[in-house]
Amino acid sequence: MDQVNELKQKGNSALQEGRYEEAIKHYTEAIALDTSNHVLYSNRSAAYAKAGKYEQALKDAEKTVSLKPDWGKGYSRMGSALAYLGRLHASVEAYETGLKYDPDNPQLQSGLAEVKAQLLMANNPFNRPDLFVKLASDPRTKNLLQDPQYLKLLDTLRNSPEATPQMLTDKRVLTTLAVLIGMDTDVEMRSSENEQSESPKPKQEPPKPQKKEEEDLSTPKKQAQHEKQLGNEAYKQKKFELALEHYNKAVELDPTEIIYLLNIAAVYFEQKEYEKCISQCEMAIEVGRENRADFKLIAKAFTRIGHAYKKMGNWKQAKIYYEKSMSEHRTPEIKTLLSDIDKIIKEEERKAYIDPEKAEEEKELGNQKYKEGDYPAAIKHYSEAIKRNPDDPKYYSNRAACYTKLAAFDLGLKDCEKCLEIDPKFIKGWIRKGKILQGMQQQGKALTAYQKALELDPSNSEALEGYRSCAVSFSSNPEEVKKRAMADPEVQSILRDPAMRLILEQMQRDPRALQDHLKNKDVAAKLQKLLESGLIAIQ
Repeated sequence: MDQVNELKQKGNSALQEGRYEEAIKHYTEAIALDTSNHVLYSNRSAAYAKAGKYEQALKDAEKTVSLKPDWGKGYSRMGSALAYLGRLHASVEAYETGLKYDPDNPQLQSGLAEVKAQLLMANNPFNRPDLFVKLASDPRTKNLLQDPQYLKLLDTLRNSPEATPQMLTDKRVLTTLAVLIGMDTDVEMRSSENEQSESPKPKQEPPKPQKKEEEDLSTPKKQAQHEKQLGNEAYKQKKFELALEHYNKAVELDPTEIIYLLNIAAVYFEQKEYEKCISQCEMAIEVGRENRADFKLIAKAFTRIGHAYKKMGNWKQAKIYYEKSMSEHRTPEIKTLLSDIDKIIKEEERKAYIDPEKAEEEKELGNQKYKEGDYPAAIKHYSEAIKRNPDDPKYYSNRAACYTKLAAFDLGLKDCEKCLEIDPKFIKGWIRKGKILQGMQQQGKALTAYQKALELDPSNSEALEGYRSCAVSFSSNPEEVKKRAMADPEVQSILRDPAMRLILEQMQRDPRALQDHLKNKDVAAKLQKLLESGLIAIQ
């Protein structure tokens, strides 16, 4: 292994100094000694890409992924190689797959952003009619519009789209494009495992060697980045105390960087130290504001505070901080979280409002107003009773009676159905339903409702009276009943069914056969429909 590491270091040095063929040679020798080392294939992929050998770079990247399928860097190498080969859609797929395993990987984020930018170049978004309105309304580009050089750059982008790919190295161009296509530009550049990422560039532009920052610890900022990387590795292994040590060291070295404070908050969140997490996020926001951090990082801090309050069951505070996050940077994820929190808060408020004693008080007030004939006022009190105790069927029944008096039959019917959903044995609910259906001229359905009431109490006078009135209505004008029933498509379908015709004929000859047929649910439902239509009557 010592020999492998020595060859690897030689390859790294050669790669940094632009001696790509030599780097490839050292990595190849190391691979011969350790064929399962995914980092060696990744490094050689980088060297091949620098040397312009993109097919070989892709082959090594694919080998890297096969050896370590959950390692984001392998997909970064693959995406880069595919981009160099002009296979942009496949490149996007590679980057997106990598982000599933490592969603915070800046190399994958930046690579994906550049490839998507190249795909969109054909449509030249810089020619959109609302270009300046769009740029002026986004804080990332608002101030740039004051720069004459930037305006000149925009003019070139609008009128010479063929020059755009060569200009993608300009951060202003990437930022402008991100604003125009709604892309996130929150990319934190970093390197890992003795490697430097390559952003995909057009094939005709030769790649340039880059120095790796991770091995250069000559400044406090670079030392802080190194500590952060060590903290990330510990965090992924759930070694949270060790991660905290590294993140805190990073803060000591660079107290102006919001990311280190957010990482500490993430550790506290995993440890269920929610108060500490909130405090750390508040500190991050303060530091971020002072040092003009990206607004998306500020939004991230607010979101994490919201998550912490949510875990603590403090829904209202969680909502406040999700809203603050949205004010910084709107995302579909936070919008969904806000919607979910709103539902929880409303449900909690509903439960807190329930008070059976106050419900009874409102019912008595409603009864008094009903007796006085003030039905709208009675509805108001019954509605309040329902809010105070939504599981008591009598409040819905009482309100249904008010709606009936006001001829609001559809609302009354809805209340009756809710009443009977709560308690199917609530006789008054069936009687109310029968009366409303009578008012709606649906005699057959009303008859069924009265029958349900009589099944529960055969001696109930209201149910008996309702049933008789429906029966009289059917018998008084049988032709009208038949005409109305035959206009119903469902009734027509039942009567065209040969099996149902045989059953109806059998019932005429032998009424006792009904009991056997009612055991079949489908037949029973069809007979019920015919009964409600008034075409048949059961004695």
